[in-house]
Amino acid sequence: MAAEDTGRGLGGLWSRLGGRRATDPPIRPDAHVVASAPAFPTKALRKFLSTLGGREAPVLLDLGPVIGSNVTFFGETLGCKVFIEDLYSDLERHLKAGTAEDLAAFFRKRLAHTDGSIDGVLAWDLIDYLDLPAAQALAAELVRVMRADASLLAFFATTSRGDQHYTKYVVVDEQTLRHRSHPASRGRQRVLQNRDVIRLFEGLRVSDSFLLQTNLREILFRKPAYLAAAQSSA
Repeated sequence: MAAEDTGRGLGGLWSRLGGRRATDPPIRPDAHVVASAPAFPTKALRKFLSTLGGREAPVLLDLGPVIGSNVTFFGETLGCKVFIEDLYSDLERHLKAGTAEDLAAFFRKRLAHTDGSIDGVLAWDLIDYLDLPAAQALAAELVRVMRADASLLAFFATTSRGDQHYTKYVVVDEQTLRHRSHPASRGRQRVLQNRDVIRLFEGLRVSDSFLLQTNLREILFRKPAYLAAAQSSA
């Protein structure tokens, strides 16, 4: 399904393709991605969906590229609004321009969402590709936009690999993701230990963590209500 068709596919639900600029080329249908990419199990996605399932018209923030079938899946499963903010493209653009040192300042201003307005965040494995200042800046912004008891799902590599590619995560169902690789200007920056991840997302709490045979650790974070209250009163 092309991104231009997502509104029809969601049956009237609304999706904002925040990461796409007017100069970008048309987004092609992604059905071939679902059909050809290898499939791997996910343990955290079902948990993530369950945290949002009881909310009325939740708001979902996806940091990955536009994948029409994902928008359809989350819209039909959760009845949610979906904001697509393709930060992988922003990272790649800075790398090619030689301005990676500006990413931290860029991320501090990148998300136009108001404080406490997001119910769920799909961060995928983006943090692995960022240097520490950029990762800290982005994590702080994600915590800022999350509302009380909101959830964030992120993946972290558990081994150091020399390959240079990003991965598009295509949802097949709540227990299966297809991984499709595409070129990257640099590889993962480091392997984060659990304590480093927890420190990075200060203010969030780890509710579930799963170590997969794909050498990824899936971590589900929640934002405690007391933190959201403290932010709103600040």
